[in-house]
Amino acid sequence: MLLATTAALILLLVLAFLLLEAWPVLSGGGWGRFLSGEGWYPLEGRFGVLPMVWATLAVALGTIILAAPLGLAGAIFERFFAPAPIAKAYRMVLALLAGIPSVVYGLWGLTVLVPLIALWHPPGAGLFTAIVILTLMILPTVALTSASALQGVPASLLHGAAALGMNRKGVVIGVVVPAARSGIISGLLLAVARALGETMAVLMVAGNVVQYPTGLFDPVRVLTANIALEMGYATGDHRAGLFASGLMLTVMVLVLAWFSARLARDGRDG
Repeated sequence: MLLATTAALILLLVLAFLLLEAWPVLSGGGWGRFLSGEGWYPLEGRFGVLPMVWATLAVALGTIILAAPLGLAGAIFERFFAPAPIAKAYRMVLALLAGIPSVVYGLWGLTVLVPLIALWHPPGAGLFTAIVILTLMILPTVALTSASALQGVPASLLHGAAALGMNRKGVVIGVVVPAARSGIISGLLLAVARALGETMAVLMVAGNVVQYPTGLFDPVRVLTANIALEMGYATGDHRAGLFASGLMLTVMVLVLAWFSARLARDGRDG
């Protein structure tokens, strides 16, 4: 109870700090001005972050589309189809991949992936590259959490399905995955929340152009990259605008975490 109260208090203090620091720019025009489509021109007093919000959401959506089926497929393979030695080695590899620093993924993306994509569709650094890098980053987490959710399905369901004459593929697709759905989605949302907060890897491969993403290969700038690039020299309303970006990003992550916790609770209740 004490730890939970302390964690909640720390979260409230962080939100209060962000709101306090962002207040000068929010009080000047409110969220409407901040979310306007005028663009991000802090030297001219224009702090429209909407292009970066859309870029952040586009990266997150693309990451979900790629990571969800790949992570679930890996978890199903490890849990139901891989021989025991291969499954053990597979889990170890996933754990190692999950521990690699994000800057290493970004460095690999910058030096290897960006030139490869540039041969196909210049300039190489853009939305698609950021999606691929973030997918590689969260894929181990998605696979591990999905495997845990699949493992938590009661054995009685598997035995009952087998008694009805269902083959292994039918049991997995028709019984196990639906039963573990809430845990799988919960783990995916937590992984995406991590991706939303990622800075270095995205900063290195996304192109860092403040514009609406109109194509899969457009250079974009996400909220985290904008904060990292400009906080070192920002002052006044410019600095407050960056804190407002951080506040918005924090709220987005909290919403995902809330959905994840609710799904996990519903899964336990069910």
